[in-house]
Parts: sequence; C-alpha cells; structure tokens
Amino acid sequence: MEPFVLATERVRLSTPTADDVDRVYALCQDEAIQRWTTVPSPYRREHAHEFVTGFVPRGWESGRVLTWAIRPPGDVLPGEREPELLGMVGLHLDDTPAPHRSAEFGFWMAPEARGRGLVTEAARLVVDHGLDPEGLGLARAEWRAVVGNWASRRVAWKVGVRVEGEIRGLLVHRGARLDGWVGTLLPGDRREPNEPWPAGAPTA
Repeated sequence: MEPFVLATERVRLSTPTADDVDRVYALCQDEAIQRWTTVPSPYRREHAHEFVTGFVPRGWESGRVLTWAIRPPGDVLPGEREPELLGMVGLHLDDTPAPHRSAEFGFWMAPEARGRGLVTEAARLVVDHGLDPEGLGLARAEWRAVVGNWASRRVAWKVGVRVEGEIRGLLVHRGARLDGWVGTLLPGDRREPNEPWPAGAPTA
C-alpha cells in the first residue's frame, strides 16, 4: 500500500520521514510515552532511525501497519519539508479477509501538544478512514491500554470507543503481564462519547 495523507483544519497526518528521526528520539524520552507505550526503554537514536526508515515503510508496504506523524495543519508542496512532528497515530490491521477485517489503533503525543484535542482529532480521523467503506472498509476498530492509562482512555472515549472490559494479564509490557482495558468501535457508532465517563476516574 502506498502511504497517503489525511488532514483536517486542525491536523495533518503524513508518513514520518528521515527528517523526523531526531524529533522522534527526543520525544520518546518522555516519561509518559516510556511508561504507557511499547517503545524501547531506554530509547536510543538508533531505535528512532529504525522506526522511521525501517518499521514504518515496511508496515505500509505490507498494508498491515499504517503509521502517520501528527503535524500542524497545512499543505506541503513537493520538495518542501513537512511541519514539525507533534505525535504519532497508527493502525495495526489483522489478517482477516475483507469485509470482516479489524484493526487496533494507537497513538502518542508530544508533551507540549497535549491538552489541545489534537490527538483526539488525529485518532478520530484515522478511525473514520479505517471504518469508512470508501476508505479501508474495516468491520471494527479496537483500542487497548494498560489499566491506569487514563489519558489514552480519555482519547478513546472521546472518539466513541465502548470499553468492553478489563482483562487480567492482557498486555505484555516491559517484560511483565499487565491488566488491560479493551474497547471497540463499529462503523455505525457515533465518533463521540457513547457511554458515561467512569465515576471516580480523573476528569475527562
């Protein structure tokens, strides 16, 4: 599959490039990204280089792992450098034949870009394209997170994910099995909260 751009008035989603290696390396030193995502720890520059120049293009070529950099909005002319990377969002597709294919979506955001709704905008844009019959035509989208990652759950909730349960030992993280939340989104679901925010949870 050839990479493509998704955009709204608030964000531009495009493929990470070699120009982003140092930025990815710097952002992945963030404590929250290290704690809650699957990036290597400690995170070295060679990890960023392999991610941008190896993992990302291989994923697009296979059509199984589609990764976008979250950037400020605006058109980019051929030969121009992309705007500074603010975060990352991606879809991991399973191998179920169409029209029953599913994908897990995930994301992370630069500390200085959090709290502005940009990662929610990006996640909604990717999910919309994934579930759209004119897009990827997925039958469902799935979200998973380590229990306690309320920032991720808040984004998923705003996008319309219904949390289906808390599963013991769902995720392997930093060499340990941890409890995880799992939720889903179907094509006919609204892309806005579909259930109340959990009582007693941090404010949404």
